[in-house]
Amino acid sequence: MQAKNLSLYHIIRVPETSEAKAPVIILFHGYGSNEEDLFSFAAELPKHLFVISVRAPRNLPPYGYSWYDIHYTATEKISNDEQAIESRDMIASFIDEVVENYPVDVNNVTLLGFSQGTILSYAVAFTYPEKIKNVIALSGYLNHNLFDISDNQKYKHLDFYCSHGSVDQVIPVEAAREITPFMELHSIQHVYEEYPVGHGVAPQNFYSFKAWLEKRT
Repeated sequence: MQAKNLSLYHIIRVPETSEAKAPVIILFHGYGSNEEDLFSFAAELPKHLFVISVRAPRNLPPYGYSWYDIHYTATEKISNDEQAIESRDMIASFIDEVVENYPVDVNNVTLLGFSQGTILSYAVAFTYPEKIKNVIALSGYLNHNLFDISDNQKYKHLDFYCSHGSVDQVIPVEAAREITPFMELHSIQHVYEEYPVGHGVAPQNFYSFKAWLEKRT
């Protein structure tokens, strides 16, 4: 099957099973990367999944893309939250396009993000929880400017796998550790794990979230 011409450029791996409506996992790369990066996971992901890896909409020369701009001052990193909200809503619309145009299960949609892709995956899940079942959140954090939780009942069905490198030099692990108290406060199912790596995914991290995913799709 060829990837369709939808609102966000993407590449696909079709499932090996013949289910009429397959569970789908949608991959969102980090700042300055592209759709090929996380798609390197595709061959190792469960064979019954429909895999879609998405390219972010903003060009970042020479060969990368981003979901929103990041500016650095002498003392801090500033994210363009307005652009991030635009990308959040763009992803939500893209999910609708996916379930309309591919043979996938609208009730079994998993998001997998890395870094900036994780930040957007959290934002999409908490803004449009009805579209999502699971989230795999790698090396990211919660940007509370991108969503507003009001009614806990909307989120009871969501399930999150969250992980971070304990020596991450890009997003400090302290930011990721805020996830557990937040999830517990809102009674949201989650797992949080740390690995002794920097801003990346250790092999044992991959096998852990793969096992988690297999039980939920």
